[in-house]
Amino acid sequence: MKATAKAHPIQGLVKYHGMHDEQLRLPYHDSISVCTAPSHTKTTVEFDPDLAEDQFEIDGESVEGRGAERIESVVDHVRDLAEIDHRVRFVSENSFQTNIGFGSSASGFAAAATALVEAAGLEMTRPEISTVARRGSASAARAVTGAFSHLYAGMNDDDCRSERIDVSDDFESDLRIVAGMVPSYKETEAAHEEAAESHMFQSRMAHIHEQIQTMRDALREPSFERVFDLAEQDSLSLAATTMTGPAGWVYWQPRTIEIFNTVRELREEDVPVYFSVDTGASVYVNTTAEYVEEVESAIADCGVETRVWEVGGPARVLAESEALF
Repeated sequence: MKATAKAHPIQGLVKYHGMHDEQLRLPYHDSISVCTAPSHTKTTVEFDPDLAEDQFEIDGESVEGRGAERIESVVDHVRDLAEIDHRVRFVSENSFQTNIGFGSSASGFAAAATALVEAAGLEMTRPEISTVARRGSASAARAVTGAFSHLYAGMNDDDCRSERIDVSDDFESDLRIVAGMVPSYKETEAAHEEAAESHMFQSRMAHIHEQIQTMRDALREPSFERVFDLAEQDSLSLAATTMTGPAGWVYWQPRTIEIFNTVRELREEDVPVYFSVDTGASVYVNTTAEYVEEVESAIADCGVETRVWEVGGPARVLAESEALF
């Protein structure tokens, strides 16, 4: 009863914010994202009847407190589905820096859910596995189905699940994502908890359904400019909501703003490039294969570390030889 899985983190294009059910992590509205590769999380799990208690380890460190509770919620759900009661050993590793705004909880829980379902011997489709991953992180549902995916809001697992959006191969293969790493630790969960208390939240809710449909239409065309202009605008909308909540969350740092300005200057020079941020200081800079070297050089000149990513696929089970223990 052992399995290993790998998943890619996500860049939110139309981002979700806030949950009307924190236990099941049911978001207030739909969301759309794209997975980024080769950045990934790899997780090995084993249900062991000889273990006295669950053991959780991420990047070589034992997980306790709220982090352990979130993993436990996913593990317990799989145990219930499989009707087993064995304790689990859980070991996970990330290929990229976590907690700086690059979707590590998405890839983490997507890999966890995929490995747990496999180890428990459950036969589930990826949309079904996405409902398992969602219990750890709503964004993880989209990392399960991979590439461009749509998480539908709902009141139960039949409705609130992720499905992959059919996008042309040429569009996917031409996309390049320059990651501008601004190392400022962030914690997203508290911002989600108070989302509805912002006076901007109802304004966001009023236009989010149109935003979702417009994004799907832009992906269907497909139109690089429409897709990533929408993602840039949605980033600013999300920030307005987080900044006007009770805690006044301001994640951006001076270099975040510098990257924004650099992107806008490049666009004035007819370079196809747009910025996008989730709840963090780091920045996704979306461009095409033709311009990626120029864009990466300009972002690096802002004094930040960069990575170049492409579109990542769905979460998947790996061979036994790739297990972490």
